Amino acid sequence: MRAAHTVEQVRAAEAALIGSLPEGTLMQRAAAGLAVVIADLLDEVYGAPVLLLVGSGDNGGDALYAGAMLARRGARVEAVLLSENAHPAGLAALQRAGGRVVALAEAHQPLVLVDGIVGIGGRPGLGDDAVAALGAFPGALVVAVDTPSGVEVDTGRIDGPHVAADLTVTFGTHKICHLVDPAAEACGVVHLVDIGLDLPTPAVTALQPADVAALLPRPGPFDQKYTRGVVGVHAGSAAYPGAAVLCTSGAGSGLAGMVRYVGSAADAVRTRQPEIVVGEGRVQAWVVGSGGDADAAEALEKALADGVPLVVDADALRHFSTGADAVLTPHAGELAAMLGVDRAEVEADQLRHARQAAERFDSVVVLKGRHTLIAHPDGRIRATTSGVPWLATAGAGDVLAGLTGSLLAAGLDAFDAASVGSWLHGAAATYASSGGPLIASTVADVIPAVVRELLA
Repeated sequence: MRAAHTVEQVRAAEAALIGSLPEGTLMQRAAAGLAVVIADLLDEVYGAPVLLLVGSGDNGGDALYAGAMLARRGARVEAVLLSENAHPAGLAALQRAGGRVVALAEAHQPLVLVDGIVGIGGRPGLGDDAVAALGAFPGALVVAVDTPSGVEVDTGRIDGPHVAADLTVTFGTHKICHLVDPAAEACGVVHLVDIGLDLPTPAVTALQPADVAALLPRPGPFDQKYTRGVVGVHAGSAAYPGAAVLCTSGAGSGLAGMVRYVGSAADAVRTRQPEIVVGEGRVQAWVVGSGGDADAAEALEKALADGVPLVVDADALRHFSTGADAVLTPHAGELAAMLGVDRAEVEADQLRHARQAAERFDSVVVLKGRHTLIAHPDGRIRATTSGVPWLATAGAGDVLAGLTGSLLAAGLDAFDAASVGSWLHGAAATYASSGGPLIASTVADVIPAVVRELLA
């Protein structure tokens, strides 16, 4: 499980550890990890130009000490000080190792530009001097120390100028901004350096392959189709029959024992998957709303009357109130309509709005996006980091709704079903894409292969 903690949690863990260590040990651990990662980026450390942008916080100290370590290996390290209060011991170490402090106009074009401008306690946005320094060296690889300067660490918000890193080297634990967009996109690739912190329950988590494999429902030797779970799908309409096909394809990926379809697209569904049963009957979970159009309200009402867990997608979302064992699967625009706010507000502050919706509707909310957020009414948050941009394609949400419903029917609770479904959906897209475009039906087709690899 990838864990992300708040700034307050990290500082408390650091304070608890500092008293048992020689002074400066944590910074030296962080700097050593940072230096190793930067050295790996360089084809040859000796003579390689590295530029440090240094502010007044501990991140600036980390950058200076890392720069000293690289300078001792022969790198040509320069530092531009963006504060009069740069870490004095780190600055002395850099200069002793042969690094130079230079004015911005004197700095050479670096291969690697190290962002040590603002620490994790800094406010969002950057000053004009930092913006000028960042823009002066196009083409350099940007490495952020701990978090990209200028992002809001505890929320994932971006408000004003900020660093857009190619790589972020963080220490002790991930921070919320590493997992939650839009800040997570500014982090680039995130590399975690262990510095020995003893941390509490994280604020945000992200499932990893081993976590998904452990949660996946697996049939026992005496199971049959009914004991493995029956998922009912009421999706599609005269206007959108394809949604029914895609939703049942996601539901019929093999994780539940049977799929039962109710709706107006029965012939299309049977043509795609003849094993799907058409007609009313007992189910352990419902999926409603995908492509539902005018039929969505009635489908939701009938599913709610069954008293089983359900996935509420697309057109059914606007008819849902609260009080059911439900997984809601909106994209940003749909969530904005549910909360009565602008879509831009949701996209700018995804964590807050996902939490707000989960609490208001007393349901698990899946806010679909580049990093999908799964919010539980009790405050738990998971982020899904699997997937590729090619997954932004028509019908992908229908597949996700069906897949999530099959996991509900197979016995996972709403939070786990939503989290595992989202992760498998992203992993299947990555598998199917192989770096190129894909269509939603292909994502559904490869889910069994992804599951086999996980369980192998």
